[in-house]
Amino acid sequence: MERVESVSDFETLAVVGLGLLGGSVAGAARQRRSVSRVVGISRRPEMATRAVECGFCDEAGTDLAAGVREADLVVLATPVFAMEETLRTVGPHLSPGCLVTDVGSVKGILADTLPGLLPPGVRYVGSHPMAGSHASGLAFARADLFEGAACVVTPRGPDDESAADRLAAFWSELGARVERREPACHDDEVAWVSHLPHIVAFAYARALEAAGPSAAALKGAGFRDFTRVARSEPEMWADILVTNRKALVAPLEEAGRRLAELARRIEAGDLEAVSAELSAARDLLARSEWKTDGDETARSGGEIPEIQAAPVAATKE
Repeated sequence: MERVESVSDFETLAVVGLGLLGGSVAGAARQRRSVSRVVGISRRPEMATRAVECGFCDEAGTDLAAGVREADLVVLATPVFAMEETLRTVGPHLSPGCLVTDVGSVKGILADTLPGLLPPGVRYVGSHPMAGSHASGLAFARADLFEGAACVVTPRGPDDESAADRLAAFWSELGARVERREPACHDDEVAWVSHLPHIVAFAYARALEAAGPSAAALKGAGFRDFTRVARSEPEMWADILVTNRKALVAPLEEAGRRLAELARRIEAGDLEAVSAELSAARDLLARSEWKTDGDETARSGGEIPEIQAAPVAATKE
């Protein structure tokens, strides 16, 4: 992997979990020289070996304590439900001045739980890079995954601002467009733009049982694009959705109301009303804040990274 010159506030990055996001963080940081040293930690020895072989990490292993001991930036890239136990394990081995962040899709519960597990002199500020794929694992990690993608940094208050500045600079170096939100605000907003679309896609895919097998022969690009996120990892998404259940109440109710109203108008044969409803939806998406029209050469999914097609697998260079 070719490395480019960069300047960083951090010396040693430890990434706990070498899946799609963790591997991509490690690879991006190493390629851009955002840190001087990248250490990867995985439960599986073969993944640790692979991360070094493909150039994503300077070193990698399975020992959590040894992996984080000299780090001044630790990125938790495990499932959300595993982060508390992971931090309980690594917390006593973190050095004063270390900053801990994560790549989880839900921030409120982590902001409430993780800081209390840290030793004196160590701070936690959450992150959520809005990048990825329905595919998972180190084989799909890529050093350019975060280029142009939003990454949300979630300080809990004024005391976190200095650490949040350092973290924002790190994500910017990886190519991300940094946004700041309070943890609860983050959860409310991603419920609309990320979690609800996944729920709808999963529900639609489940409903296909009623379609009959011959219908599958007629599927095209619209089917492919709409169902892509329903091919995501079920265990991971069950964890995300249940953890963010309170923030999902309003989006689910509103989407259900809109779907029921559209169904009522279709069943009534009210062409004008149906057309008006569809036009209103299209017009909303045409507004500047919702536009997703991007470079024609962008990866499938345009500027919505969570519905992008699977990237090319990492290869040794």
